[in-house]
Amino acid sequence: MTRPLGIIAGGGPLPGQVAAAAQAAGRGVFIAGLEGYAEPPVLAAYPHRFYRLGAIGAMVHAFRERGCVDLVMIGPVKRPSFLSLRPDAQGARLLARVGKAAFRGDDGLLAAIVRVLSEEGFHIVGAHEIMTDALAPEGLLTAAAPDAQALADIQRGIEVLKVMGAADIGQACVVQQGLVLAVETVEGTDAMLSRVQAVARPGPAGVLVKIAKPQQDRRADLPTIGPDTMRHALDAGLRGVAFEAGGTILAERQHSIEIADKAGVFLIGIRA
Repeated sequence: MTRPLGIIAGGGPLPGQVAAAAQAAGRGVFIAGLEGYAEPPVLAAYPHRFYRLGAIGAMVHAFRERGCVDLVMIGPVKRPSFLSLRPDAQGARLLARVGKAAFRGDDGLLAAIVRVLSEEGFHIVGAHEIMTDALAPEGLLTAAAPDAQALADIQRGIEVLKVMGAADIGQACVVQQGLVLAVETVEGTDAMLSRVQAVARPGPAGVLVKIAKPQQDRRADLPTIGPDTMRHALDAGLRGVAFEAGGTILAERQHSIEIADKAGVFLIGIRA
C-alpha cells in the first residue's frame, strides 16, 4: 500500500493541486495548513488542520500520527523574523540545531526546515514529483513570440537574477529595453509587478523573467507561474514572461497560456 503524503501548505491553489494529484495516484493525504497563508477553500476537500508557522513540533507529531513519511512543502510563505516565528517547544529544539543563520534569507530558512525534517526521519519531496506534469517545458508556449529586444531583455534578466539568486534575494525581475525596472525581494512577484507601471519607459514594454536561485533546494519553493502571475504581468503592461524550463512550476498551464494568447503576450521557457 502506498504510504500517505504529508503537505505543508502555504498560500495559493498549489497545495490543493498536489493533494488532488496524490489522491489520484491512490495516496492518502494530510495537509498542515499554515495560518495566515494557506487558504481554507483550497484545503477544504482534504484532511487538514491549521497550524501557526512556528508550531513545528505539533506538525511533526501530526504527520507521524497519520503515518506520513513523505512531505511536500508548497505554496508561498513570507519569511518571518526569528522572533515572530515563536516556535513551540519541540520546534525550538529543532531550530536550535541550525541557529539564527537560517533567517538570513528565504533559502536559509527553507534549507533549515528541510534539514530538520530530514533529520527527524521524513523524506522531503518536490511538488513536481507528485504533479509530474507541473514543470514548465522549454520553448515558446504562445502564439506571440519575443522579438530581438525582448530576447535581449530576457538575457539581461537572467544575468541580474544569477547575481540576486547567489545573494538569496529573489527569483524574478522586470527588464525593459535593457533597464532593470524592478527586482523581487521579500514581497513576492505579484507585489513587485504592482510597482512596474510607475517606472516604465516609453517604447517597447518590459518582460518578466523568473528563474530558480543557483543554490536553491529544488524540493522547496521552486519558482511558480500561473494565471494570477499572467494577470499581474498584464496589469503591469508587460509584453511577455520568461521562466526557467524544467525549474519552474507552471500552474494551470492551459489557462495561463489562454490568458497570454488572448492578450497577445508571450510565455516562453528558457534555459538559464
